[in-house]
Parts: sequence; C-alpha cells; structure tokens
Amino acid sequence: MDSATPEPPRTLLKRLAASLLGPSPAGAPAAPPADGASLGADTLRAEVAAIGEFLVRNQLHLSHTTLSVGLDCVTGRDPRLAAAIAHRRQAGEAVTFDWLAETRGPSGPDDELRALTHLTDRMEENIDSFARTTGEARTAASQYRTALGSQVAELQAAQGTGNVLGDLLAITRAMVERTREIEGQIARSEQQTRSLHRRLDDARRAAELDHLTGLPNRRAFEGRFEREIVAARAAGEPLCLAFADIDRFKRINDTHGHEAGDRVLKIVAANLAELSDENCHVARHGGEEFVVLLRGRTMDQAFALLDQAREHLAERRMVNRATDVPFGKVTFSAGLADVFAEADPRAALKQADAALYAAKRDGRNRIVRAPVTPRAGTPDPIPLHPRAA
Repeated sequence: MDSATPEPPRTLLKRLAASLLGPSPAGAPAAPPADGASLGADTLRAEVAAIGEFLVRNQLHLSHTTLSVGLDCVTGRDPRLAAAIAHRRQAGEAVTFDWLAETRGPSGPDDELRALTHLTDRMEENIDSFARTTGEARTAASQYRTALGSQVAELQAAQGTGNVLGDLLAITRAMVERTREIEGQIARSEQQTRSLHRRLDDARRAAELDHLTGLPNRRAFEGRFEREIVAARAAGEPLCLAFADIDRFKRINDTHGHEAGDRVLKIVAANLAELSDENCHVARHGGEEFVVLLRGRTMDQAFALLDQAREHLAERRMVNRATDVPFGKVTFSAGLADVFAEADPRAALKQADAALYAAKRDGRNRIVRAPVTPRAGTPDPIPLHPRAA
C-alpha cells in the first residue's frame, strides 16, 4: 500500500462497480461481460439486412446470383465488384442483372448451384458460430451469478455491515438479478438458434430432393459424386457412372399429357431406385434423365445391374389410368463410363453422356459402355473441381 491518501469508501465502491460492470445509465448496475451472443446475432442480422437493402436499392430480383453478389459486396469478399457497382451508381447507370452477370463473367446452372451452396454454407457457419457463442456466454453468466450469489450470502451473514457493506450488498444483489435475466435471454437465443438450425437442415434436404420422383436431385448428386470419388480412391475400389434417359418421352407427353408423363417419370425413378444401396446412388439429373453412381463394381458388374433394371422396365405393360389407353413399352437407354478411366474423374460425365447418345442412335432400349483406355501406373491425384458450364 502506498502512502497516498485512501479514497473514501463510497468512491472506491463506485470505481469497483464501474470496473466490474462498465458504465451504466442512471447508476443502474450494468450487465456482466457476456454479450458475445447478442453481438453475434446482431452481426448476422446486420448482414442479412444489408444484403436486402442492397437488392432493394438496386431494384434487383431475388436470385442465387443477386444474393451471392450482395453477400460479396456487404462482407467485402469482392472489393473489385463493390467498386464497380459504386462507380456505376455514381455515373447514374442502373445496376442490372445482365450487367452483373457480364461483370462477374459467364455463369450457368453449375455457377448458380455453387452460389446457393456457398450462401447456405456461410449461413450455417454463422449459425454454428452463434450457437457456440451463446453457449459460452450462458456458461459464463451462470458461473458469474453463482459467484455473486455466494458473495451475497457471505455479506448477509456478516455482523455490523454498516453503510459501506450495505451498499456493496445492494449492488451485488442487483448484479445477481441482472445476470439471471441475461441467462434467460441467452437460453431463449439458444432455443431460437437450434430451431433455425433445424429449419436450415430441413431447407437443405428439401433443396436436394426432387419432389416429383422423391429421388435426390442434381444438386445432391454433385455433392455425392465428389464424396464417392474420395471414398472409392481411399478404398481402392472402382467407380462407375451412368446417365439413363427415358426413350421417346416427348411422345408420351404429347400423346397422353404431362400428368401421365409425370407418372411415367415416377415409375422409371422407382425402377432405378431399386438399385440403390450404400454403394449405389440414383438421382434425377433433370427432365427425363437420371444419373447412377456405382461404387465397388467393375464396368461389367455395373453393366449387368443396369441392364437387369432396363429389362425389368421393358417387360412391364403400362396403361394410362385416366384414359385406359396403353402407354406401350416404356424403356430407357443408358451410357456407362468408368470414372477413373481418365485423370480427371469429371471427364466420365462427358463420356457417359456420349455413350448415352450412342445408345439412342443405335436404336434405344440398350446400354452402351464408354470406351476405356487402360492407363499404366498409379493415377495422379484427382482434382475435385466442378466441371465448367
């Protein structure tokens, strides 16, 4: 202790309260330092609001592309684009969707898909971070309240408290009550975060489902394809890919109507879905086209499995229940490729597509294998980048 004159007890208490609690209005006790959760929530809300303001200010319709642009500009991920937009607005020119597409470069369905995936992943990361922050803040608030409660009990048990201890007891009680309120607020925030996380999971699953056939859609296939490549390489297993397309589907639609065509799509989807197991994945790739991934099966084994499904479908005789008019024979053609036949596994997509066209050209209702060129030695590591649109 130095020789300076000691501060009066009330002044010391005020300084102690200020250092513990921070400044508070009208002398009321402030909250303990457990505001990380609300700060994370405020940041998330601010980003969402800023993206919405960006779209409204520039009169842009809601789409994967405009959402991605808004996110990049608001978070500073693309300063070049943000500067170009600011320059265009200063020049009095409109920020249109076409201008954005031209400025960012060519885009296609795969770019839209990646933009949506990026936005979803970013939102999920923010929610996970917010959940961790609220959990840590609630734990800190609970520990803080317990410690304060212990101090209150000791002060109450003390004899001859006097004015100084009475003031300290009042401040401590106020801090305990405020901390209890903060714990309740954080607990509610945690519940809301868990609910939001569940809704995001539901939305992600819905976004990866083809609602007509019940199969995974192209978005789900893209993710599955990359995971199966990694799994097959790690296990030293073969991996085959097939595109299957319903034969003369346009004629079915034109003759029987689109509702009947939808029923045919469901039937073919169910036929192919019977192949599904933990190593075989079927998805609707778009229109009347389906994609099948077969891990752990050689080209011969994959061909036999697909050909069995093709024969099973061709043997069925289907009738349009609305008109009692037979559909005739419903068949599909398929092109089959070895994913590891080339250094870049995504080349199998083009090979399977070319084989599918060959099956159509050769008379339909058949499966054609893409030619396989044997490669000596161990293949180079596989680059897992999406195919250019």
